[in-house]
Amino acid sequence: MSFRMLIVALVALALLACLPLLLSGHKMHVAIQILLFAYLSLCWNVLGGFAGQLSFGHALFMAVGGYTSTILLLRTGLSPWLGMIAGGFLAALLGLFIGYLSFRYRIKGTYFALVTLAFTEIGRIVALNTEAVGGAMGLYIPIQANDLWQLKFVDKSQYYYVMFAFVLLAMAVTAWLERSAIGHRLIAIRENEDAAQALGINLLRYKLFATALSAFLVALGGTLYAHYVTFIDPNTLLNMNMALEITIYAIVGGIGTLFGTLLGAAFLVPVAELVRATLGQSYAGVHLVVYGAVLIAVILYAPDGFMGLIRSRRAARATRPVRAAATGAGS
Repeated sequence: MSFRMLIVALVALALLACLPLLLSGHKMHVAIQILLFAYLSLCWNVLGGFAGQLSFGHALFMAVGGYTSTILLLRTGLSPWLGMIAGGFLAALLGLFIGYLSFRYRIKGTYFALVTLAFTEIGRIVALNTEAVGGAMGLYIPIQANDLWQLKFVDKSQYYYVMFAFVLLAMAVTAWLERSAIGHRLIAIRENEDAAQALGINLLRYKLFATALSAFLVALGGTLYAHYVTFIDPNTLLNMNMALEITIYAIVGGIGTLFGTLLGAAFLVPVAELVRATLGQSYAGVHLVVYGAVLIAVILYAPDGFMGLIRSRRAARATRPVRAAATGAGS
């Protein structure tokens, strides 16, 4: 990252930190949703962006984190800050199980996406029929007063800073992967698995690492989601809509990039809220149609997402003086 881009990024982050002073009500809710889904998509990016493994199973990992911390809070009074760690480890173990079953037998691409989707549907059916996790009625988290240790805030704007902190955490992990040997090996696997294996990269080991790390981080987001909406149930968390939303923000913004998911969420979340407000009562799920249209447009005109479009524009501006100089010298 150039010095200029670093300054722009720092200014943007500073503005985001000050945003709650300017927003309230529904606008604050939209801002929190942007940060939440930006975080979830950054977590998906570890597996889908760096390792190149398209997954629809992150809704399952998110649900594992949300249910684990919520049950521990309601049954034992354990702080969600500790419960989310337990949920993260359970999600990582589940990710390792799914990943080993898939990667051990070289399942990848569309087939891996279908495997993760199948496990998500299995999780939904199990949760619907298990009274210990609330069944179809779900679980409700009561809030009477502000309590940071219990992750409960009467004023919802406080959740903004919590989400913002987790976005910074996910961005730090992404920045580390961009510069580390592990990240470079994951990118090599994404670009060409056979070539990566020929270079001595252990495909199974690094894919499982990416799966476990991604599942752990997204499970933390499940706890954040549960305590923000104060209610979780299988049909909300463990459905195709949630799996698609986590994935599509990264694809639209630019997979494997540091700021792409934030751009994708900042664009699509307000659009979805606007569509729901205007057409949602008459056409349920119409925001998914908008997602599909945006995704088609991105694939056709910006296959590398918004960040790829920005990079190509910057490259075109940088080469313009060179081309002009070459033309002048030729004449």
